[in-house]
Amino acid sequence: MGIVAGLDSSSGYTRIVVCDTDTGAVLRQGCAPHPSEPGQGEDTAGGRKRTEIDPQLWLMSLGEAATGGVLEGVQAIGVSAQQHGLVPLDADGSLVRPALLGNDKRAQSAAADLVDALGGRTAWAEAVGCVPTAAQPVAKLRWLARNEPESAQRTAVVLQPHDWLVWQLLGRPPRQTTDRGGASGTGYWSAATGAYRPDLVELALGRPVALPDVLGPSEPAGTTPEGLLISAGTGETMAASFALGVGLGDVVVSLGASGSIFAVHHAPLADSTGTITSFADATGMHLPVVHTLNAVRVLRGTAELLGTDLDGLSALALKSTPGSHGLVLLPYLEGERTPYLPHTAGTLAGLRRESMKPEHLARAAFEGMLCGLADALDVLRGRGVQAGGAPGEAGGRVFLLGGAAELPAVQALAPAILGAQVIVPQAADYAAIGAARQAAWALGVAQGTLSPQQPPLWQGPSVQVFDPGTGEATGEPGADLAVGQAVRQQFASVREETHPGAFTRSG
Repeated sequence: MGIVAGLDSSSGYTRIVVCDTDTGAVLRQGCAPHPSEPGQGEDTAGGRKRTEIDPQLWLMSLGEAATGGVLEGVQAIGVSAQQHGLVPLDADGSLVRPALLGNDKRAQSAAADLVDALGGRTAWAEAVGCVPTAAQPVAKLRWLARNEPESAQRTAVVLQPHDWLVWQLLGRPPRQTTDRGGASGTGYWSAATGAYRPDLVELALGRPVALPDVLGPSEPAGTTPEGLLISAGTGETMAASFALGVGLGDVVVSLGASGSIFAVHHAPLADSTGTITSFADATGMHLPVVHTLNAVRVLRGTAELLGTDLDGLSALALKSTPGSHGLVLLPYLEGERTPYLPHTAGTLAGLRRESMKPEHLARAAFEGMLCGLADALDVLRGRGVQAGGAPGEAGGRVFLLGGAAELPAVQALAPAILGAQVIVPQAADYAAIGAARQAAWALGVAQGTLSPQQPPLWQGPSVQVFDPGTGEATGEPGADLAVGQAVRQQFASVREETHPGAFTRSG
């Protein structure tokens, strides 16, 4: 028996879990917020999210989270961190400017320019498995070259947040490293070939830079001067998937303000429309992802309109019936990425005197959000990804993550609309746990007790299970696949009437 630690540096906090190497049982935990910076806003639900940060604040947060002996006796550490950040370093390893974070939208026009510069969305999808967005480092490099040419000229090495943290923990050695999962989100590394595209970095920045070496899933990044093993690290999405034990046939639906749907797949996917982003996972497999711009923001907006909160909205929705008395809410409040409708708005259809009641609007919000997510799930299914079974059939598991997954209305409606068994894991720091599992894997390989091909078999999370066809958890009447498909058909009819051919256009 040994103990390992996983640390997750998210957008606002550092969370540490210390786990038993054999079982994954969490033994100790620590947490601390990232310190505030003048002029950057607060990372709180009601505050302004920072879009750039001095990475030294991540280390300060890590030090605070580790107080009280949290890391005492730990043999290895794994790191997960927020994805898509850009940390530019000069030739001496000093920071060129504050790190640009994934939520920074200033690079939107830069991303569009890069798409055109390479010959369109299909060219990018075939090159690296994704089409540039403002979040990705490749677009941030183009933004840097255009808006801060002096910083661009000084940049000699480009890292992401987890790369930088691993490098710091190791004492800033000459070699910088990353992993497949992190590299696959940059926009200049291909999960299909397992190689960088330096020409795309040069296309974005106007000059070549050094990039971190890409490590295998169980390969250590190195050891600290004290002999502590540091594993490769990875992005938060990959770490959470690893912690949950997601495998072939499973899909994860993450419910934030926006939504993401991803599944483990045996091969990379090149999607000419750019709807699917072909990430790599933390185990050597692939992680195709489909994003929606609208998820819980739809529920929050509707709750505000009705003068209630999410719990109140859920209770209202369960007073209505499937189909919301004909009300259909197309939930494209921020435009939409899946389907590609960047300049549209939401639509409320089916208004009749009998449908104009709060409970019907509340249910239409939940049905609209879930139908939008089901549309995104069908994009994966349509490309041969095993993801919760085929459309209209039960099979596979759908993991629902995020606070909204605890809402009774979500749990009642999701199995029928998504057409699969729904798993709601108990709330936990899954990204940190996934990082700890990676550390245990690298440690086991180094000690000769684990195979590089087989991660440690940790106990799975505690979950609630909701099956289509029963509605047993909430007593929701008619929560079966036929009713779910009828709701989806009603939604699809309004979507096609409002946005004809939305899923057949390339975008």
